[in-house]
Amino acid sequence: MTRHAAWLWTTPEAQAVLATRELGPILRAYRRMRSESQTATGILLGYDKTYVSAIELGKRRVTDVASLRHIAERIGVPPHVLGVTDIADTDFRAMLQFGQSTVRLAELARQAGHASEAVAELWPLVARLEARARDGYTEREALRLLANARLGLGTALGNVLPEERLATAAHWTAKSLNAVTHFDDPALTTTALRMHGNELRKAGLLGAAVNRLVRAASLAPDRSGRAAVLPLLARAAGALGNAPLFDHTVQEARAMLDEVEHTSLVNPIALHEIQIRGLLGTGRARQAIQQSEEQAPAPTTAVAPQWHVIQLITTGKVRLVSGDVPGAQDLLARAVTAAHAHRLPHQLQRIIRMNSPDIAGVMEEAEQRLSRLRNQMAA
Repeated sequence: MTRHAAWLWTTPEAQAVLATRELGPILRAYRRMRSESQTATGILLGYDKTYVSAIELGKRRVTDVASLRHIAERIGVPPHVLGVTDIADTDFRAMLQFGQSTVRLAELARQAGHASEAVAELWPLVARLEARARDGYTEREALRLLANARLGLGTALGNVLPEERLATAAHWTAKSLNAVTHFDDPALTTTALRMHGNELRKAGLLGAAVNRLVRAASLAPDRSGRAAVLPLLARAAGALGNAPLFDHTVQEARAMLDEVEHTSLVNPIALHEIQIRGLLGTGRARQAIQQSEEQAPAPTTAVAPQWHVIQLITTGKVRLVSGDVPGAQDLLARAVTAAHAHRLPHQLQRIIRMNSPDIAGVMEEAEQRLSRLRNQMAA
C-alpha cells in the first residue's frame, strides 16, 4: 500500500530537507522516499521529466505562487515550506503553537473528573488537524500533535461513554497508535499502546488489551514508563482471568512504587484497588476479602476522582461477596452519587451488572442516574 505523502515527511532526515526551503532538494528527497523516477514524479506534477530534472539541479526556479502551491499539495508539504503563505496557513501555524497546551489542559481536566470538558476541547482540535492532513497541508509537528490529540480524545471518551459505546474510545486511541508508528519515539509509542490497551479492556476486548499492554511494557524506554503500564496490565490480566500474569505484574508494580514518582495511576491506592479487583476476577474471593479488610494505604499524591469511584465500587462488591450487605449498600450508594457527579456512566453500569437482590435499591438508583447521563449526552 502506498504511504500517504504527508507521512513521508515525519522522519528527522526529511525534516532536515524541508528546513532548507529549497524546492530542488525537497523534490529529490520526495522521489527518493517514494522510490520514483523523474518521469513518474513529472506525471504526478504534470511536468516533463526534463523539467523535473532542471528543478532538482537548480537550473530552473519555480517562483509563481500557483505552481508552488500545486507542487506542495501534490508532494504533501505545507505551502509555507516553499514560501507560499496565506491567511489560512498563518492561522494554522498559530493553532499549532497552542495545540499542545490544549492537549495538556484537556488531560488535566480529565484527571480532575471533567472528562466531558476534555472532549469538548479536543474534538475541534482533532477535526481541524485531520482535515488539514487529508488536504496534505501538514508536517512533523502537526502530525505529532494529531497523534497526541487523538490519544487524549479517545481516553477522555473512555470516561464519559457508556459501555455499549466504548468501542468509539478504542477507535480513537487506535488511530493515535497508527499515527505514532511514523515516529521513532519509544516513549510516545509506549504511551499510545498503554492507553489503547486500557480502552480495549474497557470495551471488553481483553485478549487484545493484554497484548497491547505487554508490548507497551516491553517497549518502555525507562522505569517510569514501564511503571505507568503495569497497573493497567494488571487490570487487564485480572479481567481476563490470567492469574499468573496478574500476580507477576502486581508484584513488579509494588516493587517499583518506591523507585518512581507517584502519579494518579501509579500509587498505592490505585494498586490496592487493582489487586482486590484482580483477585475477584481470577476466582480468589477469599483473598480479595482479606485484602479489602486491610487498611487502604494513605494517598501519596492527588488521586483522580474516578479512582475514588472505582475503589468504592470494587470494595462494595467485595463486601457483597463477603455477606456484609449493609456495608455494600453504603459504599455502592456513595459510588452512585459520585459516578453521576463526575459523569461516569461506565461505573454506574458496573454497579447495575452486579445484579443482586441485596442491592436492588442501589441498582435502581444507578439505572435512573445512568438514564439521566444518557439524556444529557443525547442533548
